[in-house]
Amino acid sequence: MALITIGRISGEFMDRKVADFNLNDSEMNLIRQVCDVYHKAGKQVVVLLNIGGVIETASWKELPDAILCAWQAGQEGGNSVVDVLSGKQSPSGKFTMTWPVKFDDAYSSKNFPVDEDPRIDMMNQGKKGNVKNVDYTDYEEDIYVGYRYFDSFDVPVSYPFGFGLSYTTFAYSDAKIAQKDDAYEVSVNVKNTGRYDGKEVVELYISAPDNKAANKPAKELKAYAKTRLLKPGESETLTLTVKAADLASFDEAASAWVVAEGEYQFLVAASAQDIKATLTAHAKASQVKAHDVMKPQVRLNLLRR
Repeated sequence: MALITIGRISGEFMDRKVADFNLNDSEMNLIRQVCDVYHKAGKQVVVLLNIGGVIETASWKELPDAILCAWQAGQEGGNSVVDVLSGKQSPSGKFTMTWPVKFDDAYSSKNFPVDEDPRIDMMNQGKKGNVKNVDYTDYEEDIYVGYRYFDSFDVPVSYPFGFGLSYTTFAYSDAKIAQKDDAYEVSVNVKNTGRYDGKEVVELYISAPDNKAANKPAKELKAYAKTRLLKPGESETLTLTVKAADLASFDEAASAWVVAEGEYQFLVAASAQDIKATLTAHAKASQVKAHDVMKPQVRLNLLRR
């Protein structure tokens, strides 16, 4: 087996450049040539992405037999990657961001300082004045950040938010919703339908009844949960809870979080674009003062197996 590593470096005070998103000619030729030679010999090719942010994958992702994204795994990254590549552990991570087909498909590319020095001048010791996207930035994407933009405006992507494969497969069934006091409980049965042990992350998105009229995203992630390690043929029922207040959107005119009255769609999914079940529930109009914000976690992602 051939193992190709593609790396990118990023960190504090060191933003990535536009060219950093695309693979250079040397990297592209390496993937093409290695895949050609190894496949002719009946051998497999794996590409390991040792990166801290998304890169272009649409033009080459079908060439290798597998792609493993290690993200920022830290000092135990090597051991973690070996455990996954050897089959000791099955990957079960899901993407916390959308992978665009092209750099300028991302809404934020319109006001990112791509042509300026990427080093941040925190003390303003360098340039003086009013240089757009250097001295100030207008966040023109507003609420349409990440998948909220791509999904709401049907922009094609290489990998959707929440995507991630495993060495096994899973089936979703018997999705149900129940309203209890000021919360909604969504349950779904997840079964390991493959040949290997594995875990699955279930995602719950909600679509508001007035999303188009009120300029809201097509759907928003409100909850997620991971199964225990399931053996082949084994299943588990997961329950995801969403508070009624979590349905609210901020109303600038009212200076409050407002829940619009109507039928809400609860989307049980394996990714933002892989909806397994659609449930509905009615919500009454209300206003709330606070809203809890979820913080997704990063894990190893298998892009292709």
